[in-house]
Amino acid sequence: MNDALYELIVARKPKPYDLVIRILVILLIIAVAIGGMPFIGMTSFLLAVLIAILAYYFTFPRLSVEYEYTLLNHDMQIDVIYNKAKRKSLMNIDIQGAEIIAPKQSPRLNSYHPSKIYDYSSGSSPAKVFAIHMPLDQKNVCIYIEPDLKMIDHMKQWMGSKMYLD
Repeated sequence: MNDALYELIVARKPKPYDLVIRILVILLIIAVAIGGMPFIGMTSFLLAVLIAILAYYFTFPRLSVEYEYTLLNHDMQIDVIYNKAKRKSLMNIDIQGAEIIAPKQSPRLNSYHPSKIYDYSSGSSPAKVFAIHMPLDQKNVCIYIEPDLKMIDHMKQWMGSKMYLD
C-alpha cells in the first residue's frame, strides 16, 4: 500500500524544578540517614537506602523526558519516553479531525479558546511549535507539538487548507 510513516523524537528541555527535586530527594536521604540515627539507630540507614532505591526507580526517571510523534498517513500517535527506557502512549489522534494546525504564535489562533492544553514540545524557546486545535472527548483541546520540516510536509498532504505555516 501507499502508507506514509514518519517518526520523530523530541527531547524535553529540563525544567527549572527538575534540579530542585533532585537536590531535595538527596537531602531527604541524607537527613533520614544522619538525623534518624539518634532515634532509630542503624535502621535509619536502611530506611535511607529504601528511599534512595524508590527515588532511583520512580522519581529520577520521570525527570528525563522525550516525546515521540508517529505519523501514519493522517493518524498521529504521541508517546512519552522516560529516561530513554520506559515508553507510555499519551494519545492517538486523527489530524484530519483538527479544526486548524498553525504555529503557536500565529494570529490565526486568536479565535480558538481551548478548554485544555497538552504541551508535548521540547519547551525550548527557538523551536517552532505548532498548535493543533481539535475536539477531543467532547472538549476543545489544543495540542502543542514540535514537528520538523519533513513531518510538516506529511501533515500538509492530509490537512490541506486547515494547516498554516505562517
